[in-house]
Parts: sequence; structure tokens; C-alpha cells
Amino acid sequence: MSKPLSDHDRRKQISVRGLAGIENVAELKQNFNRHLHFTLVKDRNVATRRDYYFALANTVRDHLIGRWIRTQQHYYEKDPKRVYYISLEFYMGRTLQNTMVNLALENACDEATYQLGLDMEELEDMEEDAGLGNGGLGRLAVNVGGYIQAVLDRNLAENISRVLYPNDNFFEGKELRLKQEYFVVSATLQDIIRRFKVSKFGSREIARTDFSKLPDKVAIQLNDTHPAMAIPELMRVLVDEEKLDWEKAWDICVRTCAYTNHTVLPEALERWPVDLFTHLLPRHLEIVYEINRRHLERVAAKYPGDNDRLRRMSLIEEGGQKRINMAHLCIVGSHAVNGVAQIHSDILKATVFKDFYEMEPHKFQNKTNGITPRRWLVMCNPGLAEVIAERIGEDFIRDLDQLQGLRKFVNDEAFIRDVAKVKQENKLKFAVHLEEHYKVKINPNSMFDIQVKRIHEYKRQLLNCLHIITYYNRIKKEPNKQWTPRTVMIGGKAAPGYHTAKMIIRLITAIGEVVNNDPVVGDRLKVIFLENYRVTLAERAIPAADLSEQISTAGTEASGTGNMKFMLNGALTIGTMDGANVEMAEEAGEGNLFIFGMRVDDVDALDIKGYRAEEYYNRLPELKQAIDQISGGFFSPKQPDLFKEIVNMLMHHDRFKVFADYEDYIKCQEEVNALYKNPKEWTKKVIYNIAGCGKFSSDRTIAQYAREIWGMEPTLEKLPAPDDKQ
Repeated sequence: MSKPLSDHDRRKQISVRGLAGIENVAELKQNFNRHLHFTLVKDRNVATRRDYYFALANTVRDHLIGRWIRTQQHYYEKDPKRVYYISLEFYMGRTLQNTMVNLALENACDEATYQLGLDMEELEDMEEDAGLGNGGLGRLAVNVGGYIQAVLDRNLAENISRVLYPNDNFFEGKELRLKQEYFVVSATLQDIIRRFKVSKFGSREIARTDFSKLPDKVAIQLNDTHPAMAIPELMRVLVDEEKLDWEKAWDICVRTCAYTNHTVLPEALERWPVDLFTHLLPRHLEIVYEINRRHLERVAAKYPGDNDRLRRMSLIEEGGQKRINMAHLCIVGSHAVNGVAQIHSDILKATVFKDFYEMEPHKFQNKTNGITPRRWLVMCNPGLAEVIAERIGEDFIRDLDQLQGLRKFVNDEAFIRDVAKVKQENKLKFAVHLEEHYKVKINPNSMFDIQVKRIHEYKRQLLNCLHIITYYNRIKKEPNKQWTPRTVMIGGKAAPGYHTAKMIIRLITAIGEVVNNDPVVGDRLKVIFLENYRVTLAERAIPAADLSEQISTAGTEASGTGNMKFMLNGALTIGTMDGANVEMAEEAGEGNLFIFGMRVDDVDALDIKGYRAEEYYNRLPELKQAIDQISGGFFSPKQPDLFKEIVNMLMHHDRFKVFADYEDYIKCQEEVNALYKNPKEWTKKVIYNIAGCGKFSSDRTIAQYAREIWGMEPTLEKLPAPDDKQ
């Protein structure tokens, strides 16, 4: 039997712009040695693997810089409109391999390092993940509670840029966080204004002073409320420094700025104490008050006598401690407001921002999130990319809608076999990785059931836990039955101050400790918590997944992108009609996903009726058994009361109604088990899902932002070679 192709060998057969010329190999080797000698000041006698990594990274960077310079020269000559996307969250993962793939250099680099006696995969593994901010793949911070204080104590003068203060789904107003948010937007706006003021016409540079043209040359996209300070800061610059009158400055500000909302959870929306602004940013507070005064005048003129509406729409919340509602500031100060999935955008208009939508409906749009197929298919799953390219060609990498062409192969025996083979190869590789790094041996023929995302009550990792316990109890009750083997993997990080999330992680690991060491269960059920979940681990786990758990309470998830990554990589989704799951079901066909649970209307109706967890607890024996095991110390015999807080929350304070969806979730998981026993039919559904992924390309998302919010088209001209004299 021939040896399976490595991921590097597979990527040699599929690339973004065709094959990179092997004639580049000699040049790459020369540049590699040049950087090793003259940048790192090492030779082969003393160089370490880390040195070789930096030599390769600098070699690739040379190619990137050449393109960067040409691009900047082009922009300097053409003076196009520019987009400034301000965000405090970036989950870039490793950049070396991603850059090589995007530059179509990976083949040549692989050959060059091979000829130099080096292993490129080993060099790539030297790079740490870059995780900035918080979220599913970001670095929320260590679960060690003293992490932030320890860093802050090191050097107070550098605090503002030393560590990004985590801001998770429970907003906590901290002075350092506000300083950091202002630091980002102030630096950005200074750069924007500097660049706007200097323009080139022919060979002449002239100073641009007509700020009414700013929206024609600048688009500022506010990614959630974290950069909301850009609005009062831009007003301060225009009014105080550039001496524009208020009305003109405000018109420029609104036409320049746009706002993307990422959450419907009220506690996640930033609300800064007025006292903090008084102390830290007094001029900006004056500007916010003036924005609010004029805004409320417009509201009062349109809705005379409606004082309750004035209160709801004010930028300043008066109850108790006065706070500035930054989401309201973003809406008022922007010309466009969008959610990141259709259901999310509809909820914003119907509930969270209902008053603002009624007043200015033209502002509200939807821009469904997307993912890049270069990283999330070509790079992390080259085997699947190759199988797809063999059927429909390579152009799908730049036009993901072409995946629809796979529908005609849904009954093709060879294609079904190839897709299933790639999945099994990915599972085998991930099983080896888990054995090496987690010291657990799993059955690669078991269903890989994966839920990886931020640990949060609304993500409902607890619902997953209840299914695991129920499945465990069923196996124990009937050990001789032919059970569908499962390996359940849960990964994600908890915010430093989010105690419940940390307890959920402890519960997952405690369940795994019992299940994984029960000889009656054996390899029919394993539970693994994927520690230090990050982009690089996602790139291994997602291609290996059979089942993707997207089980948030309907109406709570803005969109999600992990769900799209799993779908593109051939996992089937078990999920609620929430976030982008709704559009995934539309694109792939609802029958090709495992949909369960309440819809948004059902959740709303239950809120009106009143959710009483004890009714489900008393009515469903398997649910009662699982809860009693958790509360009684079955999974924590040395600390029997360890998880009583979780049980108390589930029984009395669960806003996300885990028990209400339990019964339907368990039934849906039974359907999953039944289908998994029929690999051919399972793989057919996988093909329908892959074929339906075209909509979820970030290329489509960015193009929609560009045309429908920023009012611009991408620059597609072929750029000239760099001019070293410029």
C-alpha cells in the first residue's frame, strides 16, 4: 500500500494562483542563507531550529514586502478611498504557513528547505499563535486569576500596550480598558487625518483642507462597541483642531463611520460610567453630552410627548450610576449598522435596537459573517481541497460559490469514497496528536463529536455535558448493546473573572475522568477537554470532526464562524436555529443538518409563560438522573458539593433554558447515531453541506461591506514591479 500524502504534498497539488515555480528554489535558498548569516548572524554550525525558523520567515517576508511596497506606491499614485477597520480583537493564528499559501510560495519553500536538509513542518511548528483580544480563538487570558495584575504590576508606564484587558460577554468597566480603547482610536484617527491631508496630483503633493471630502476618501468600520470612542474623538479633531462648525463636523462623522454589532446579550454591550469619563476624558464627555442633546431633540421632534422613548434612546443611562451606552453612541454616529447573520440582524431590529430602527430604518443592514477558504480549507485540509479540485477545478478557492458544482457528484461512488477517505485520514492524524499531547488513546473509528468555542452559559456546553452523561448511563445500563462509539471533544477558554465558565470546564474534565476510566464503557465513549484551544489546534481539530455542536439557545448567538469552518471541512451540524445555522440550513438543505430545539418565537413564548426548570427535571427521568449525579458528587467524589452551584443555576437561574431543549436534543442525537452507522448516507449529507458553503466565504462578506456600506470597489489592477528608488 502506498504511503498517504502528507498535507504539504497535497498542498503542492493545489494552490491559490497555480503552482509556484520551482525556479524560485535556488533564489529562496540563497535568501535563506543570507538571512541566516547577515540577519541572524549564525551559520549552520551554531544555528538552532529557532534560527532556521526566523531565516525562513524573513525569506518569505521579503516576498511580502515587495508586494506591500508596490501596493503602497499604487495607492500613493491613485489616491483611492481607504477602509480603516478598527477592532480590539484579532485571531490571526500562525502567519508563516498562511502567508506562503497566499503567496503561492509553499511548494518552492518546501523544496528549498528540503534541499537544505531541513523539515519545513518542524520550522512552522516553532511559531506561536498570535491571539489578541478575546473570543472563541483569542487569548482570553490565563485561567489563573492573578495574570492581569501580575502583568500590570511589572511596569505601570507600559500598561496601556502591555496586555489587552479582557472584555468578555460580561462587560466590566475598567479604567485600563477605556484607556486602551481610546489609545487605539486616537492613534488611528491621527494616521487617518495625516494621510487625508496630504494628496498627490501628478508629481505634486498638495495639502487637502476640505474635510467635506473625508467620507469620499475614508471609511471607518467600528467592530463592535470597543472602538466607539472614534466618534467623539473624530468630532474633537474636526471641531477643536480643524475648527469646523458642529453641524458640518457631525455630517462628516456620520458619513464616515459605520458600526457592526456582534451580540444581542445586554450585559455584553459596553456602558462606561460617566464618572470615569469625567476623570479620564472630560472633553469627550462634553462632546458625548452634546451629541446626546441634539439626538434627543430629533427624537422628541419625531415622537412628541414620548418620554419613555427618550429615556430608552438616550446615550446616557440615568438609573443608578450614570453610564454612557456605547452601542447607542455607535448607532447615532454611524450611517450604517449591521448584524452578522440574518436572524441576528432581524433580532436587533425587532428588540435590542427597535427604537433606533423605527426612527432610521435606512441605517440597518445585514452582513453575514464569512471565513477564508485559503486558511480553512486549502491550508488546514489540503486532502479535501485536492479531492474537490479534481472534480470542479481550482477556481473555487477564489469563488467559493463554485462548490455548488459538487451537488452533481452526491451520488458518485468514487467521490463519496474519496471524501470519506480524507475524513478518516484527518481523524487518524488528530488521534495521533491527541495521544501525543493529551496522553489519551481514542478510537479513530468512533464519531468525533466536537464543540469548540468560548465557554459561556449561552453556548450551552452544559447541554452537551447532559447528553454525555445520559449516553454514559445508557451504555452502563445496557453494556451488551451495539452502541455507536463516540469521542466527545470540548474546547474553549473562559474569561478570567467568569466563575461559572470555569466551573463548566471543571465539570467537563470531571465527567471525562469518570467516563474515560470506566472499563464497562471502554472506547465506546471518551470525553476530552481540548486545553489551550487556539487557531493552530482548530486547524487540526476541525478537519477531523464528524459532528459539529452548535447548540446555543435560539436568539443568543450573533452568527458564529466555527459552524462555517466545520461545514466546509465535512462535518455535519447538530444545532439550533440560531445565528448562521439558519442560513447554513437554507444553503445545504435543512434535512442535511440535525436541527433540534426551540426557535426564537418558542423562546419568546416560554419567557412569557415562565420557564420552570423543575418541571422538566421531574418529567424526564434521564435528565433527573444526570442532574442528581452532578449534584450528588458522582463526578466529584472527593468534593461532593463541587458542582452544586452549577446545578442551582440550572434549576433556578438558567436564562438559557438548557432543560427546555434537553429532550429534543437527546432525540436528535439518536438520529445522529443511527445515520453514522450508514457511512454512505452520512457522506452524502457531508457533500451537500460542502456544496452549500459558497455563501460563507469572507470574500463575499468583504465585497458586500465594500459595495453596500463603504461605497467602493476593490482595486484589481496588476501592479508594476517595485521601484527601489521611490
